[in-house]
Amino acid sequence: MSMPSNNPLNRPEHFNYLYDKHVRHLNLMGLRPKTIEAYSRAIRRLGMHFDYHIEDLTEDQLLSYFSDVLKSHSISTVKLDLYGLKFFYLHTLKRSWKNIPLVKSPKVKRLPDVLSIEEVCLLISNTHVLSYRVFFLVTYTLGLRLGETLGLEVGDIDAKRMRVHIRRGKGGKDRLVTMTPFTLSVLRRFWKVHKHPKLLFPNRKKTLEAVRSSTKPLDRGGVQKAIHVVARACGFKKRFPFIPFDTATPHTY
Repeated sequence: MSMPSNNPLNRPEHFNYLYDKHVRHLNLMGLRPKTIEAYSRAIRRLGMHFDYHIEDLTEDQLLSYFSDVLKSHSISTVKLDLYGLKFFYLHTLKRSWKNIPLVKSPKVKRLPDVLSIEEVCLLISNTHVLSYRVFFLVTYTLGLRLGETLGLEVGDIDAKRMRVHIRRGKGGKDRLVTMTPFTLSVLRRFWKVHKHPKLLFPNRKKTLEAVRSSTKPLDRGGVQKAIHVVARACGFKKRFPFIPFDTATPHTY
């Protein structure tokens, strides 16, 4: 027996109808793009596993399914599949969720890694790309998440009130963050290098002219790789050491 295909053209018509309805509901609920993709992927994966008949799954079927998924995927993936299926039942099928088993991950508390002054100085001396150096400085001094720093725009900086408008942060919420004069001065000097009309951290290009016309911020993967490379060069074993940097700047954008 051949495996079912996830190509829409090869899927049963009744499943495509329900799947499209599921996606429409996700968009109408105003969920974030990553959540919409995760919940949509959950239904596609469940559809393939159950030969595209997922309207009347029993508790035993679901327990078996999620147990199998956990063997090859993280608990986060299992939970996303579960939440996607829950959304599907409640909003697409208009059915109760009370008989669906819940999956819970073990509660683990981790203390954040903290760099010493010596480690900060070592990281500074080993970071040679200007855009990454300033990116890490802003991330640390403002207490931002990686995605929040990537999304910063020129108009988000309120120099008069010394604050930064963080848009669509965790949970899709906006907030205001206090900024130090030092951070403002670094951002101003950095902006004078690339002079992008909108983005504070435009994507790195071969020429500054190309940077100024970029429509995207720095690549997320590139930023993550950069901090790992620097941390590894310094011999650190800590995770994601976002740290402040001094005022010295290299010539490479």
